[in-house]
Amino acid sequence: MSSNPDPVDIHVGYRVRLRRTLLGMSQEKLGSALGLTFQQIQKYERGANRIGSSRLYKLSKILDVNVSYFFDEMPEDEKMFDGFGEGGLASFEADQVMSRETLELVRGYYCIANSSIRKRVFDLIKAVGVKS
Repeated sequence: MSSNPDPVDIHVGYRVRLRRTLLGMSQEKLGSALGLTFQQIQKYERGANRIGSSRLYKLSKILDVNVSYFFDEMPEDEKMFDGFGEGGLASFEADQVMSRETLELVRGYYCIANSSIRKRVFDLIKAVGVKS
């Protein structure tokens, strides 16, 4: 047996982290809701530990998503997981950081109560983000 995490476990863990971050929930809070430590949540999110079906069901209820959410956007062909091998896990984790930053930006954006200010922030980001 390989000591490397299975790509499916990595993907499911990534989706857990994505949703948790989008909700602004800490690993500690999620762990507490599941009766686990934040270290166990970290292992799930990295794909180091496989999430059992009953726990995945509980996660779906806590994170307010369908169980299928955890498998969304997963490559159907196992060959598409090959990217996890070459620079793989490290580059995958770099993508997680980018996703977390994006989620925090989106969460902050929607915290702007005044819709006209929110629109101006949106226009500003579009203007400075234009590629030449």
